[in-house]
Amino acid sequence: MTVLPAVARGLHVRRLGRGTRQVLGFHCTMAHSGALRGLAQHLGEDVAVTVPDMPSHGRSPDWDGQGSILDRMIEAGSALLSEPMDLIGHSFGGVVALHLAVRHPDLVRSVVLFEPVFFAVAKQDRPEDTVEDAKSMQPVHDALAAGDPETAARLFNRLWGAGGIGWFNLAETTRAAMTRGVAILADAKAQITRDPHGLLRPGGLDSVTAPVLLLRGAHSPAITATANEGLARRLPDAVNAVVEGTGHMAPLTHSARVADEITRFWSRR
Repeated sequence: MTVLPAVARGLHVRRLGRGTRQVLGFHCTMAHSGALRGLAQHLGEDVAVTVPDMPSHGRSPDWDGQGSILDRMIEAGSALLSEPMDLIGHSFGGVVALHLAVRHPDLVRSVVLFEPVFFAVAKQDRPEDTVEDAKSMQPVHDALAAGDPETAARLFNRLWGAGGIGWFNLAETTRAAMTRGVAILADAKAQITRDPHGLLRPGGLDSVTAPVLLLRGAHSPAITATANEGLARRLPDAVNAVVEGTGHMAPLTHSARVADEITRFWSRR
């Protein structure tokens, strides 16, 4: 592991692996750049994965509330795209990767998205799925509004968390890090349920030139399937795959199996 100089207004960045194939990765909410370590190892010695910590995550500073969290991460990703690279994004990180593929077609070789939470697609295609998702997430946002981030993080972890591990079975340092990270959810909600940058308009998703692999866990919430299927219909060169026996956190809990899907995709391309 190599720690890289800070970029994009102070975000911490690390490199996992020392290979020549350059990959830019984006972690999910309430995780950090090290969460992709297992995936990077299983991708092989030829791969180096560069991952920025989102604000309020890992070693990056706390989110200052200026602008949007999505724009901050798009800025960070753009700064790190110094040469043609493969993109890998998990959850909210997948939304970031999707925007970079639209903005920088000449610098994106391929895109792998594990359950990108761009639910604006689902809102167009199956609005009833977004209603169910909003209902399940409302207690999380209520806790945040009440100034109780720990409860918000615990509830969010129950819905989307790692491998079904209960909140109080997590290490105290892990719970503290997740409680810190949950602070971005209110801003992120607006970025994933709407389409602030017009990806759904002509010239958005339909302009992506790189091949895209859309992955999801078989046991993930239904809205993830709706989003992946909607994205596959809109992207010019996309394939959908399901990782059986896994859920939303498969890039962490089943990193070898996710890596197998990615390497097969790369070899076909």
